Amino acid sequence: MMIRTSVAVLLLSLLVVTGACRKDFGTILSSGDLAFSVDTLLLNRVFEDISSSTQSFKVYNRSKEAIRIPQISLGRGDQSFYRLNIDGVPGKSFEDVEILGKDSIFVFVEATIDFDFVDPDDFFYRDAVIFDTGMYEQRVPLEALVLDVNLIRPDRTRVGDDFVYETIVLGEDEDGQPLGVRGVMLSGNTTFTNEKPYLIYGYIGVPENSTLTIEAGARLYFHNESGIVVDKKGSLKVLGTADEKVLFEDDRLEPEFEDVAGLWETIWLRAGSKNNIINHAVIKNNTIGILVDSIGNSQPTLQLTNSEIYNSANFGMLGRETHIKGENIVIGSAGQSSLACTMGGIYNFKHATFSNYWSQSFRQFPTVLVTNFFSYIDGSTTVVETRDLVEATFTNCIIAGNQNVEFMVDKVAGADFNFTLNHCMLQFETNQASLLNNPLYDFSDTNFYQQVILNRTTDFMDPAKNRFLIGEASAAVNSADLATAQDVPVDLVGVDRTVNPDIGAYQHIIFEEDK
Repeated sequence: MMIRTSVAVLLLSLLVVTGACRKDFGTILSSGDLAFSVDTLLLNRVFEDISSSTQSFKVYNRSKEAIRIPQISLGRGDQSFYRLNIDGVPGKSFEDVEILGKDSIFVFVEATIDFDFVDPDDFFYRDAVIFDTGMYEQRVPLEALVLDVNLIRPDRTRVGDDFVYETIVLGEDEDGQPLGVRGVMLSGNTTFTNEKPYLIYGYIGVPENSTLTIEAGARLYFHNESGIVVDKKGSLKVLGTADEKVLFEDDRLEPEFEDVAGLWETIWLRAGSKNNIINHAVIKNNTIGILVDSIGNSQPTLQLTNSEIYNSANFGMLGRETHIKGENIVIGSAGQSSLACTMGGIYNFKHATFSNYWSQSFRQFPTVLVTNFFSYIDGSTTVVETRDLVEATFTNCIIAGNQNVEFMVDKVAGADFNFTLNHCMLQFETNQASLLNNPLYDFSDTNFYQQVILNRTTDFMDPAKNRFLIGEASAAVNSADLATAQDVPVDLVGVDRTVNPDIGAYQHIIFEEDK
């Protein structure tokens, strides 16, 4: 964001300099022969009372002579919700704007829209930038895709020259001072509906003994440094359906931000939270898709079903000494691991696809990581504490990616370490003696590995774009454990798998030539 802003400021500064120079040249009046870099300028989804991103277009003078445009203005005049910036000067109308011969100027456009004055049946808020008037008039239409939202953001109070924001207290530091995140703690049981989207600044907090229920078809858009945090004894219920998935994504809805990681933070299920359910959700463009802490009790802290997590800057899902049950899930590219089951716990996954084709930076962890310990620094000493890995079971799962080793188990003596891969496809190709001589990677040991397929073709539709449907050439076809498949009888898109089930979240399809 800072880089983008700096570039814009630099461009504006240069335009101010060149604009000032133009006053020294003779000009002729524009005769309606301007050319533009766009036919229509579109501002992607604009939220109520929130300034849009800045878009721009260029105005070209194709002639050899310097010209003067008598007037540039917005069609709706001063009442328009659009704002312009020309040659570094903000406003809604301008007079006598000059362009040198064979030169151009930038017009920057943004909008802040009051939905009380927008036709609720109109999908766009429209205006135009008008150049000149009368017979020489030219215009560039402006369209803002309006999106009415439920806005949730923390209150702020001015203290001197600074603002103090409402916070969600998460604990205390070693000096007894409160620790927290900027956000809004909900009051009691709360339901988010699908009537209109939610735009969230900061964190939403689910308090003790309360439940946040998110109905099918709901859409949640998160600003930078935002997320959901569920406190101890609190619960999150995401009740999507196959036809109406629940969407969790960032609020940068321009096309160039469609698949950018790290634009918001996480869904954090804190230690002691309970009975969390996420069904038919799409979670994308975060730092950590879902962060799950604490076993709490014999029931899963999180049941994750029929859901997808993509483009996480760190981890797609990070479990820390917790209990997670997952079925029909896809976790795609992440800057570290797609799935990290750390500090012991209980993990049970059936018909999951864990595939990490991250390409934005170096990735030091495999697609799936399983450990039974954690470490921290105490003074100058590194302390390692162990926790029992009671169970980590992967059945009918694909574990793949763009590295040679995409499954790693890291065991420390002194605690249980129980894991099993049953009818799974696995990317594990190495010459490292430390791995080859490690009994935990003895793929003939049926205590750990049963009917595992190593280093075979996955035939994903388009892994670089997180499209993990499999084709006819995949080794996963007809290779799943039939008995287990009955527990998850349809795949992620509703295709029956009770006969000839495939490994992973999807039954295979026939790709078209342009897959």
